[in-house]
Amino acid sequence: MAKEISSTSLDGFYAEINYTSNNDLLPQGIEKEIGHFNVFDTAKVYKHHKRTKAMPYNRRMYYKISLIKGKNRAEYADKVIEIDKYALLFASPKIPYNYTSLDDRPEGFFCIFTEDFMLQEKTGLHIDELPIFRSDGYPIFQLEEQQVHEPESIFKKMMDEIGSDYAFKYDLLRNYIAELIHLGQKLQPATAIYSTTNATDRVSSLFTELLHRQFPIESTRQRIQLRTPKDFAERLSIHVNYLNKVLKEKTGRTTSEIINSRILQEAQILLKQTQWNISEIGYCLGFEEVAHFSNFFKKNLSLSPNSYRG
Repeated sequence: MAKEISSTSLDGFYAEINYTSNNDLLPQGIEKEIGHFNVFDTAKVYKHHKRTKAMPYNRRMYYKISLIKGKNRAEYADKVIEIDKYALLFASPKIPYNYTSLDDRPEGFFCIFTEDFMLQEKTGLHIDELPIFRSDGYPIFQLEEQQVHEPESIFKKMMDEIGSDYAFKYDLLRNYIAELIHLGQKLQPATAIYSTTNATDRVSSLFTELLHRQFPIESTRQRIQLRTPKDFAERLSIHVNYLNKVLKEKTGRTTSEIINSRILQEAQILLKQTQWNISEIGYCLGFEEVAHFSNFFKKNLSLSPNSYRG
């Protein structure tokens, strides 16, 4: 039995698969900083993977599309899906998932890519608005044997192209990703692609996505852009009073309470898990002055940031 390798950042992912410059998992010179893409043969990854305990996938940096072969158990949101032979899995940074191979030697293919790699101006797609990556979408599709050839062929073309010298190979790889996405969306029931929700559910869901998309903070150069109820209301093109009404009805909490709770949670993580100074943490979390951040933290936890850090 093998747990899926699914770390919380690109660097963490490559550490998880035990990548070194002299193994055969990556072509030489591949970039991981901006617009990242890579594709893998699952059997080779597990050959190099030395860890026995894997972390569940979390809301982090990259998207992932997998062709899974063999017996697997997939856990996605509140669903547990038993996979008998073959499946396509589409993973978004917004939704936690995990899968466990029940075979000793997992097989298949998967690719990972960042949002930057599939920017709308490069592809014509707005990836977070695609049905396949929506929080209410269908992320896992079991396949019959005769359906496997098409996605497998696409992954093999990806693997051939990633190591090529073709000047426009990344444009071609974006096209292959788009093929896989459209293949998955064609497998979705029409009701899943075209269904509508009521305005309250839609506003609440979009607010939650906008909030969580700003985290985690992984660099002192990263700063949240949506900090107040007004910021979120403007992004959603609705009145701030309506946003507050919707969230109060759905959660029992005000917009400010929800935002502040998530910011406080991130502040605690950064104080305990980084060596950043208080000013840097406050700046990343949207506070103009370190005193404002300190007052916010003390008001909510009755401790100063320095006292909490110990």
